[in-house]
Amino acid sequence: MIEELTSALGLGHYQEWDEAKRQQFLLEELTSRRPLIPRRWECSAESREVLDTFKVIAQEHSEALGTYIISMAAEPSDVLTVALLMKEVGGQVTLPIAPLFETLNDLDHAGEVVDQLLAIPGYRSLIDDRQEVMIGYSDSAKDAGQLAAAWAQYRAQESLVNVCNRHGVDLTLFHGRGGTVGRGGGPAHAAILSQPPGSVNGSLRVTEQGEMIRFKFGQPDIALRSMEIYACAVLEATLLPPRAPEPHWREEMDQLAKVAHAAYVGVVREDPDFVPYFRAVTPEGALGRLPLGSRPTKRRQDGGVETLRAIPWIFAWTQIRLMLPAWLGSGEAFSRRLEQPGGRDVLQEMRNEWPFFGTYLDMLEMLLAKADVAIAAYYEHRLVDEPSLKALGKQLRERFGRLEEAVLDILQQEKLLENTPLIRQAIDVRNPYIDPLHGLQAELLQRNRDADGAISADLSRALMVTMAGIAAGLRNTG
Repeated sequence: MIEELTSALGLGHYQEWDEAKRQQFLLEELTSRRPLIPRRWECSAESREVLDTFKVIAQEHSEALGTYIISMAAEPSDVLTVALLMKEVGGQVTLPIAPLFETLNDLDHAGEVVDQLLAIPGYRSLIDDRQEVMIGYSDSAKDAGQLAAAWAQYRAQESLVNVCNRHGVDLTLFHGRGGTVGRGGGPAHAAILSQPPGSVNGSLRVTEQGEMIRFKFGQPDIALRSMEIYACAVLEATLLPPRAPEPHWREEMDQLAKVAHAAYVGVVREDPDFVPYFRAVTPEGALGRLPLGSRPTKRRQDGGVETLRAIPWIFAWTQIRLMLPAWLGSGEAFSRRLEQPGGRDVLQEMRNEWPFFGTYLDMLEMLLAKADVAIAAYYEHRLVDEPSLKALGKQLRERFGRLEEAVLDILQQEKLLENTPLIRQAIDVRNPYIDPLHGLQAELLQRNRDADGAISADLSRALMVTMAGIAAGLRNTG
């Protein structure tokens, strides 16, 4: 929109300016007393939608709106642009502006971007020395794999805490978690206590999404209990922060993340059979008809995995009980380290003494227990014909098996959830109700494909019911 505005006013092409010139322009306009946007400016529909959004902000109480989040933030000018539009259109209403760092590259540079932002003269007066930063879990995991993303998120938070402390600015980290492990989900208390020391300093923001809103806040007593859990965890993390990781733990995580990332990318991005296998074996093509979610399943209708939004990406794999996005790559990382001298000892040391790594393994163990490669193989049997795709499916299930062996080795257990019998019991109770839905869903998907999507309304509704039923039974799927 700013490009369109500067061109219309004869000020030049905003997109061609470097970051320094953009910042200079935005800061001058922020302090200027004259309006920048002409009252009768005939702009494009996209720009009009942006302006209308800020007009809505101007008409509401700031307490009802919370924070303005900038998705895919990459430069300080992204934040200054929103501040300028609030000044131009938002009237007296100003909201906290939180840059959202989502991809692996964005997380790696989050501290640097916020450092540049806080060093800009005049910006500190706009924020009253309070800065919110949102950490994205969904897209970073889809981009890099769960293990590499989790470590990048941890390091980004450490960097942001250090930067804000150096500038004397109060930082509130905003965690964009979903319900699934692959989107940062898990027990709230453990998740908060596993954050870097200093990152929970009396304040925290978290998203609750999808079915997790109903589970945690659907009834008054449960909602009260959920808020108690959050409040107690924030107090504990503030007053008794977890220990900082030892230098050799950092080196271990760097290597584990490197191996896991390479393995994940080698399958998801580089294997030519992966996208066809994903579309053949999962109900991804039918998710758009499911009356759940607030956005289209894809950012673009063409392209591969990179165009798919994180929620349907995770949801599709969960439906066939393979849970692939949350574990792919981890098996290679752990197995390789266990084969090396001293590997088992250091992994067990990290599991016992470092809350971040211990919580990660706990979530991975729970996820492995909920998965069922036999059900995934049944979907493949019904829906996949090509030998190359079947070979890839077999390889993925073998990777899953090696990861399960590695996790049990690190945990020194004979079976999953050995030390958490209540979770094991809950899974065992739900499975007999969920398993028949998988068989029915595979049959309906086959009929839907044979009919090129032209199945009857009753069969289409039945297919949607199987998706909702499996999601409800597995609980943390959104």
